Amino acid sequence: MCGKEDFMDVELRFCLRDPILEIHDAARYLDAAVSAHLNGNAGLAEELIHVADMPAIREWTESIWGAKSQYVKKANESSAYEHLGTERPGKGRMPNTEQKRALLVRDGYHCRFCGIPVIRMEVRQAIRSAYPNALPWGARNEEQHAAFQAMWVQYDHLIPYSRGGSTNLENLIITCAPCNYGRADKLLNEVGLADPRDRDPIRSQWDGLERFVRRS
Repeated sequence: MCGKEDFMDVELRFCLRDPILEIHDAARYLDAAVSAHLNGNAGLAEELIHVADMPAIREWTESIWGAKSQYVKKANESSAYEHLGTERPGKGRMPNTEQKRALLVRDGYHCRFCGIPVIRMEVRQAIRSAYPNALPWGARNEEQHAAFQAMWVQYDHLIPYSRGGSTNLENLIITCAPCNYGRADKLLNEVGLADPRDRDPIRSQWDGLERFVRRS
């Protein structure tokens, strides 16, 4: 559950929308699929990947990052166009490979906002290469596997890069795609979100399905 906290008499949310149970079910199916693959049972792996492609997860994702999302508060007029500066330690918008690795270790392969498990694009691509019929990934959102789409890891700037945020570990967190794209270029206070750095990252046995690429 996302939960809420009071800060200076203002109620802030931990995430834009609570995760649904189907996401965690899908994570279990995908974890089992990778285990089946590594044990040589490709048929079971393919079936489990298919099962994880749930319509309910797509609805959850679309409800957060859609243009008319009821879960994303609108920025107030006083700060909607505020730019916080142009001095950015580090080069470029995207973190480098070393930074990405450090973020994944620090944040534990879970979204720092809603807490769902996340998966790197490179892992998804490797699984899709092995199971193209079970893991669709077309050009349009509705043509993409719902669980892999929702759990797509993002390297998110807490102060958005477009608003002057730097690309360093202090300003970066791991998030899922819906939380990242739902917040877009808004500051945390503009969408009523608490600072996730004030809470410890989730720790679990989830490995981001990394063993698929390590052992395949």
